[in-house]
Amino acid sequence: MSTIPATPSAATVPPITEDPTPPGGRRSRRPQLNANSRWFPYLLVFPLALVLFGYVVQPMLATFGESVGVDGPENWASFLTGDGVARSALLTSLMISAASVFLCGVVGVAMAFLLKRFSFPGRRLIEAIILVPAALPPLIGAISFQLLYSETGILPRALQQLLGTENPVLPFSGIAGVLVVHTFTMYPFFYLATSAALMGMDPSVEEAAYNLGAGRVRVWRTVLLPMLTPALVSASLLVFMTSLASYTAPLLFGVDRTMTMQIYINRTNGDLPMASTYASVLAVVSVLFLLGMRWYEGRRSYRSQSKGVASHRRELTNPFARWLALAASLLAVVVLLAPVATIALVAFSEDGTWTTEVIPSGYTTQNFVTIFSDPDAYRPIVNSLQMSLLATVGCVVVGVLIAYAVRRLDFRGRGLLDVAVMLAWALPGTVVAINLISAFSTGNAFSFGQVLIGTFWIMPLAYFVRFLPLVFRSSSATLAQLDPSLEEAARNLGASWARAFGTVTLRLMLPGVLAGALLAFVNGVGEFVASVLIYTSETAPISVEINNRMYSFEVGTAAAYGMLQVVLIFVVMVVSGRLQNGGRAAREATKWTA
Repeated sequence: MSTIPATPSAATVPPITEDPTPPGGRRSRRPQLNANSRWFPYLLVFPLALVLFGYVVQPMLATFGESVGVDGPENWASFLTGDGVARSALLTSLMISAASVFLCGVVGVAMAFLLKRFSFPGRRLIEAIILVPAALPPLIGAISFQLLYSETGILPRALQQLLGTENPVLPFSGIAGVLVVHTFTMYPFFYLATSAALMGMDPSVEEAAYNLGAGRVRVWRTVLLPMLTPALVSASLLVFMTSLASYTAPLLFGVDRTMTMQIYINRTNGDLPMASTYASVLAVVSVLFLLGMRWYEGRRSYRSQSKGVASHRRELTNPFARWLALAASLLAVVVLLAPVATIALVAFSEDGTWTTEVIPSGYTTQNFVTIFSDPDAYRPIVNSLQMSLLATVGCVVVGVLIAYAVRRLDFRGRGLLDVAVMLAWALPGTVVAINLISAFSTGNAFSFGQVLIGTFWIMPLAYFVRFLPLVFRSSSATLAQLDPSLEEAARNLGASWARAFGTVTLRLMLPGVLAGALLAFVNGVGEFVASVLIYTSETAPISVEINNRMYSFEVGTAAAYGMLQVVLIFVVMVVSGRLQNGGRAAREATKWTA
């Protein structure tokens, strides 16, 4: 039985004073941030918009201003009317990017269909290592392919000795070498996107088409491809943008007529106006392609209206097909692991001893001892860790707040804020570097009157601009799964906006935020494209040191640095996967208000 408390009498109710004061006699007034005010979104967004303008938009404008300054009309005329290096570089970059999209699409989609639609011997082994290429930093991936498949690589030399030919057999060079590197390192974009789409696709739709008499080609054209369109568009966008921004593969395979290579060549030759022109054109092409692909994806709806069962795998029963699948699986394992194995092998080779042999003839552990004991060799490691950590902290603070503003607040210009973050992601690394050079070669308000070029701070700033979208997208995706009523409940119970955000929303977002932060950190440790344009001898990161060691024929030490990057990335991938699994707690939290 429940009892009802007696209503207190007037004599027992303490008197209420009009202006209660603390014992000290003076009332403390702490300003509270009123989240219900219509000005609150703008107060939160203004500093974020200022950061994006100062370090993303304003440097772009500075680069464009540099390109139309001295010799500006002549520089732009070389693109619009000329047939020389400028137009050739643009066409070559576009051709390589388009070919990379096609090749990565064929490999990635085929692998996704085989692994998600069929069950065969060796399938689990391939699934376990199919994302190994994603763990290779761009520079290390290109170097491993150069060591494996170039004219001086292990495989062509081995075939030369085996067949007794005068020249290496089947070496890759030029554009072919670039496409091989791009295909191997970028097909995971298509594989991941297509796999996710296939796992969520209702097989009853495909079966209904077959039952109505449609052939395999027609089912592919009218059922599968339309349903896969969002995944294919997303993957195509990623591959095209990454390929267009590629610098390491053209550098190592001798393709100098690309946009990124010409930016580097003109920058090192001291022709900043022409480098700015190349950067401006490349930025325009990247943004136009980004907007075009988003428009194409949004033209129609690709949602299935069926309510069938989940997708299932088909067992291979033909003995010949099973043996063939097993042989292909073993071959795929060798191909996928060969680049990492090559870097590991060369990391223990003695510098200067590997000349004409198929594999290094002398091995030592001194390479690893050197990079950890020699102060000059150890400095790039410290530089990379410090600069990446600083950039990651900035990405987390700004990225989380922008994600919250875009997802939860209603204000004018919300779309522009989202586009500004996407703009930072769309810009190639060489363009980011040229933008920062143009903007911060002199002091301005966003550098507090200081010249940043040639200082330590320009490097973490470049990493911040490049990898802010990683934290933003990860945080935004996690926030989209959270019920806003959780934060509203905290505020209804008297919590301020800052307390409700910090103790409820941010805590539930933490797995996604940490996953994005780890990705930003590890990408910063492996960043090379922007670094090579703005580093100094005192601020050289690991990637630049690897490149310098390669050109000094210290291949073993360069590979040892590379192995450190690979191990770090593998560790981050494992931790990130655990954090994403931990995100289930955030999804479960949305049930509290059900």
